[in-house]
Amino acid sequence: MKRLLRLDWDIVAGILAAIAAIVLHLLHIVAVDVLLTITLVLLALLLFRDLRREGQDERVAATIRETRAEVGELRRALAPPEAILIGPRLLQAESRRFAEAAHGRMVWFNMCFAMFRSQEVFDLMLRPAIENPRVETIEFISGHGERERWDRFMAPKIKACRGAAKVAEPRWRELPETVSFILAEFEPDGATEALLSFWGEPFMSRTHGAQVPRYTFRIAGHSDLIAQFVEMERHHRRGED
Repeated sequence: MKRLLRLDWDIVAGILAAIAAIVLHLLHIVAVDVLLTITLVLLALLLFRDLRREGQDERVAATIRETRAEVGELRRALAPPEAILIGPRLLQAESRRFAEAAHGRMVWFNMCFAMFRSQEVFDLMLRPAIENPRVETIEFISGHGERERWDRFMAPKIKACRGAAKVAEPRWRELPETVSFILAEFEPDGATEALLSFWGEPFMSRTHGAQVPRYTFRIAGHSDLIAQFVEMERHHRRGED
């Protein structure tokens, strides 16, 4: 049935009519003038069919162009966001996912080490990155005021982790208490992404003297902010205070 529906019945009808006319002429039933008339009628029908089909093709082509334009607009409207705000309910899950999915070199910039006084916070944010076999190195760029907290809260916990050797001694710099971020690469394309936090309310809460993230931003690899973070990290890593 599907094959029958796909047949071009206009052509089939024309062929059958032409064959019938020739047979009738050979049997001397139809004169030559009648045969020519039938031929002209068939040619006119075929021409009309082609003209009609050409108009349909033009409409189809116009519809395709309009559809492509609309799809392009939808793609532009659906472009992935450069930054996603992560609230308190999803903060723990996102922090762990970030640490577990990272690979290559990981940079922690301007962290408040007092928040790692809690073993729970350490196990949530940092231990997964240290024990992640795809993470090769973990570097900290930290303010001078964090030295004592590093010795008290960070170093002992890091030594107890599998893969502690990948964590380097922090580079101590004069850093403004404005922003902190974590940089890492992610598969499959190796793009660098970031978790960005701002110091102070409402993005951080102060608990036992520590700045603990309350809201953070997941910065996608295609964001221009990534280049800014990389430049900040390079600037302070070189000691250019």
